Amino acid sequence: MSIQTTSVEEKIFTKLSAAFRPVHLVVENESHMHAVPENSETHFKVVLVAERFEGMRQVARHQLVYRELTEELAGPVHALALHTFTGTEWSHRQAVPQSPDCKGGSANEKRNADRQS
Repeated sequence: MSIQTTSVEEKIFTKLSAAFRPVHLVVENESHMHAVPENSETHFKVVLVAERFEGMRQVARHQLVYRELTEELAGPVHALALHTFTGTEWSHRQAVPQSPDCKGGSANEKRNADRQS
């Protein structure tokens, strides 16, 4: 008997799909761009286009997403870059900025570098 596990990325996608019935949804694991162990699922970018956001400010949209992902944000997810749009907003934009590579390292890397100098 094998145990099937669902990745954090898949859980985020499933929860947001169910909650928002999006016109467009992309969940991208960006952990590889940060100072984390290989195959981590800690840093994500989400592009979420939903008519539910009509008339809402970005802060309110983000709060709705955070509410849906409470479990993930309390556990494995360290960072979540949110790009939320209505269908009309998305039709004018159709893209989001690339996330920058992490410029810093982990606290342990800094301590080790300081010890070596």
